[in-house]
Amino acid sequence: MKRSLREWLIRIVILMIGLSVAHLGVTLFLLTDLGSDPFNVLIQGLFRTLSSLTGWAFLSHGRVHVAVSLLIILILLLTDRSYIKIGTVLCMVCGGPIIDFFTLLLAPLFQKMHALPVRILVLAVGCVILAYGMTIVIKSDAGTGPNDLVAIVISDKLHQKFSVVRIVVDVCFVAAGWLLGGTFGLGTIICAALVGPVAGLFLPRNERIIEGIIQKVMNRQT
Repeated sequence: MKRSLREWLIRIVILMIGLSVAHLGVTLFLLTDLGSDPFNVLIQGLFRTLSSLTGWAFLSHGRVHVAVSLLIILILLLTDRSYIKIGTVLCMVCGGPIIDFFTLLLAPLFQKMHALPVRILVLAVGCVILAYGMTIVIKSDAGTGPNDLVAIVISDKLHQKFSVVRIVVDVCFVAAGWLLGGTFGLGTIICAALVGPVAGLFLPRNERIIEGIIQKVMNRQT
């Protein structure tokens, strides 16, 4: 069934809320410096490499995130634009600035955080927050982020299972990011082991909540 503009706007607002929550989680475990999710290991590696080679003061993790995301979007526009939704563009372009904002806000709190147990606790909390936000993004059904998008495109083109392709894509991101200087460590492992199962717990509940919100708002406007 074709969606109205009003419904798309509601879904995009929900997506942006989920995106902000998810990237708060990403920022938390980036600041622990114990590792990150696969895509951000790549971004972190690119950021550190470019910073050391160029010394450009305007570079930040978030801006490199946006640049890589725009490159992915450009490749899809030139090859198969059917995979791109407005929510996809928002996920990939807004994610970087959101991380930069939360980093600026939270970094002072992490400057004296050296104890490993505390950092692991913060990392686990960040993973849970990421998983919760990610399920909101997914169930908004308005678009998705870089990891999922790349895996969806490859799995469709090669007629392979998404889950298998997603693992391969994540391994490639982590390997490339680590070679470039990104932090692959305990956080990456915890993220890989924790985010999926936690997201699985939240998905059914968030689907009911989101669809209920959309129906109520749509009915109120009619």
